Amino acid sequence: MKIPAQQLSLTLNTGDPIPQLGLGVFKVDDEECERVVLEALEVGYRHIDTAMIYRNEAAVGRAIARSGVARDELFVTTKLWNSDQGKETTPDALATSLELLGLDYVDLYL
Repeated sequence: MKIPAQQLSLTLNTGDPIPQLGLGVFKVDDEECERVVLEALEVGYRHIDTAMIYRNEAAVGRAIARSGVARDELFVTTKLWNSDQGKETTPDALATSLELLGLDYVDLYL
């Protein structure tokens, strides 16, 4: 199965698109996660949803790097854990997620 390159997307208030179909990696262990995300990217997924608490951001990042898909073609979501919420701790949590993902930015940080 291949997902069409022009898969359905919604337009955010910024004018940027967000793919309606995304791959969530909740409860996918680190070892399997890299393989699953790489396969998803190969068949056309362009939205990957992870979180610090899932403990698989590094695997998502490795898969993105291995995929050869240009960063500007992807929509990456990650999430802030409850204990990291706050003016002092949120920036550090985001920096850690970016480092684990091997990315300069995420498209959505919840």
